[in-house]
Amino acid sequence: MSEKKFKSKMPEEVYTGRAGWRDLPIAAMIVEPGSSMRYKTGAWRALKPVYYIDKCKRCLLCWIYCPEPSIIRKEDDTIEINYDYCKGCGICAEVCPVGAIKMVREV
Repeated sequence: MSEKKFKSKMPEEVYTGRAGWRDLPIAAMIVEPGSSMRYKTGAWRALKPVYYIDKCKRCLLCWIYCPEPSIIRKEDDTIEINYDYCKGCGICAEVCPVGAIKMVREV
């Protein structure tokens, strides 16, 4: 029986957003302080949020509760979703009181 060798550091594909979750080393820890902007983690998600500006009441609950933060607040209190860092957790869609954000399957 052959042993599977695990990667000891992040592959370069993680920095560019081309890596999937299977490419990550065990625990996938970011060990370089201040480097989180280098890791484009959006490729990890199965669902993505879609924003419907016509339904939005600009309460900004999605922006407040986004744990990444991949929801960007604009000057007119509308939002923009940065899909490079969104992991598809769905918190934004759950807290939206008017259904202006829906989670759809990533293709």
